Parts: sequence; structure tokens; C-alpha cells
Amino acid sequence: MTLPPFHWWRTVFFLIPAIGVYTIALGIVSMFASLIGNPFFAHRCAQWWGRLIVATSGVRIERSGELPPAHDGCIVVANHASIYDIPILFTAIPRQLRLMAKATLGLVPFIGWHLKLSGHLLVDRKNPGASIFKKMHRMAQSGASLLVFPEAGRSGDGQLLKFKGGVFLLAIETGLPIVPVTIVGNRAVMPKGRLMVCPANVRVLVHPAVQTAGLNRDEARALADRVRGVIAAGLTS
Repeated sequence: MTLPPFHWWRTVFFLIPAIGVYTIALGIVSMFASLIGNPFFAHRCAQWWGRLIVATSGVRIERSGELPPAHDGCIVVANHASIYDIPILFTAIPRQLRLMAKATLGLVPFIGWHLKLSGHLLVDRKNPGASIFKKMHRMAQSGASLLVFPEAGRSGDGQLLKFKGGVFLLAIETGLPIVPVTIVGNRAVMPKGRLMVCPANVRVLVHPAVQTAGLNRDEARALADRVRGVIAAGLTS
């Protein structure tokens, strides 16, 4: 599909500087909130950041499906085909979300500092460590939910990749329910490998929660495939 050059100029000379301003300004506010012991307000800053990016970029979001109660912790699992998926979900899901991401992301100025200080789960994939279970329990007890992209990277062509099993093992170990979420139309905004943002209509489908209570560790792979099937069905609906 041939895209008008207007979108490239708009991305480089308007959107990138604007997003930089949002990131620095709200990142500073969220860091102060975290330092004084208020991670919930820090996440409000992240939600405002996402909403500003979505609005400035001309992305229109339609959400359908029942959200879990605000006070119940869960694991939100979504497909991942665009760098815009995080601001899209922070906008579409008005819940306290904590992102699971690779530890190196914590080194990125402002974004990484926010993640480290406000209780997000930054994981060293080579040595995840047992502390992640304690962090997830504390997160759930506070009423926050974990946001995970189990494909472990953005899909280049929009096709759903195989899900990694680690987060599903964590879900079983902690007993937290999984809420599958399908993002439709996200790749049109900014796919992997393209420095151009285009306005688009995006649908966020929130599926019924999948309970993990009573499952054992050996069922993690089957659980991953089941959740993947739910999200895949949303992509073709």
C-alpha cells in the first residue's frame, strides 16, 4: 500500500517532537510520584501519556467486551504488532496496569526510569529470578494488573506468533486470571520497521477472563495455546 509522504513529514517533524515532550514532562511527574510512594498516580501519568499520543496521532479506539473489576488483579495478555500497542492499551483499559518488559528497557531515559520506579516488572530473560513471584503477588494485592505481550516481540506481518510459556506458568503459580485482549488495526498505525505514523481506527476486544486456579505447572503450554486461540479468533472476527 502506497502511503502519502505527508504522513512521513508529519511523523518526523511533529509527532516525534510532540511525543518527546509528553514523555519527558509526564516522565518527570511520574518519577516524583513514585519517589513519594504513589505508584498509582505514576500510572495515571502513563495513561495521560498514552491518551495524548493516541489523540495527537489521529488514532481512534473502539473498545468492546467486559473489563474485570477495577480492584481485581489479573494478567492482561494481548497481541503485539505495533509500537503503538502500549499507548493504545493504556488508553483503552482504564485500570492500573504494570508492564512486563525486558530489563534493558529500564535503561531508557524517562520511560525506563518511570518503569523502574513505579512497579513495572522488568525481567532479565536469562535470569528471571524468584523475586518476580513476590512482585506479582504485591501487584495483585494492590489491585494492579500485569500487561504482557507473550509473542516476545512485535509481529512483522501482523500474523500472531507463537506465545512464550513463561507468563502462563507465572499465572498458574500465582493463581491470577488471564484476560485475553485482541488489538485489531494496530499494525496500520505504525508497523515494525516503518518510521511513519498514520491515523487509523483500532478495535480493542476484551475477552472473558480465563481462570487459572486449580491448574498445575504441566498445563502451562496448553493454557498458552488456549489463550492464543481466543486472541487469534478476535483477529478474524
